[in-house]
Amino acid sequence: MENYLKKQAKRYFPLKESIRLGITLFGVSLLTFLMLEFVPGDAAEMILSSHNDAVSAEKIAALRKELGLDSPLPIRYLNWLRRAVSLDLGNSFRTGDPVSREILNSLPTTLTLAFFTFLFAVVVSVAGGIVSAMFQNRLPDKCHRLWTIIAVSVPDYWLGLILMLIFSLKLHWVPVAGGTGFRAFILPVLTLGLSVSASEGRVFRASILEILSQDYVLFAYSKGLTRIKVFIRYMFKAAVIPMISMWGMLLGHLLGGAVIVESVFSLPGLGKLAADAVLNRDMPMIQGTVLTMTFFFIITSRIMDVIYFMLIPQYRKT
Repeated sequence: MENYLKKQAKRYFPLKESIRLGITLFGVSLLTFLMLEFVPGDAAEMILSSHNDAVSAEKIAALRKELGLDSPLPIRYLNWLRRAVSLDLGNSFRTGDPVSREILNSLPTTLTLAFFTFLFAVVVSVAGGIVSAMFQNRLPDKCHRLWTIIAVSVPDYWLGLILMLIFSLKLHWVPVAGGTGFRAFILPVLTLGLSVSASEGRVFRASILEILSQDYVLFAYSKGLTRIKVFIRYMFKAAVIPMISMWGMLLGHLLGGAVIVESVFSLPGLGKLAADAVLNRDMPMIQGTVLTMTFFFIITSRIMDVIYFMLIPQYRKT
């Protein structure tokens, strides 16, 4: 027992995880910095154009020097990295405000969207998978499979525009875009949640069908237990366990920011902030948003590991 506890303490030792997180963030920041060098256009020229200033070679050169863009690439990256270690992500080229402040201002919108979308996707995928598996090859199963094919095939931006056209412009039930309050999140949640719940519902259905053929389930049926009792006592936990990793990836993706959906509905979240930064070649903002998305994805993946550790005895012994 003592050796087991030491092994698990070593596995979940915070310093070890912090080092892994730091190495991952360093690699992501370096790759992002290098890829930005291949993006066409000059940041200084784009900033001057956006301010309706007369663009001249002298002004471009002066602004590049002011922003530090005239330094060699390694020097620029090391200067940025030195500030980032102290949580100073620099100032936005576009607005001049601190990057960290703009990210913190955008996080509540993204967290709200991610939370409601995650709940919607989990509930719909679990309910749809259960109904489809319990009525295998019958009408409910066929309808569910048809719906999943359609939902997965439709692009998010197209679905968002269709929902906006119907429920905002025609029926006037929800704001068109950029509204405030809970009603502003209804269409974005539906747009994001329908496709992911459809794909995960198919996986949950397959998981239930596989468990239905297990000996312990057949033995439970032979004892005279009803289908509902067998499902609640023996099947649900076993069917949910394979979904945990998918839910973790989904939550990491949502917390990282749904770029397309936030842009379509003009939600001031992390995804729209990143999209605007790319369009304006706002390099400090791109670096900051990419690191934030990566951080959330890693943290949610780690949370899924802990959940596996708690639910699966065999996983604890590895």
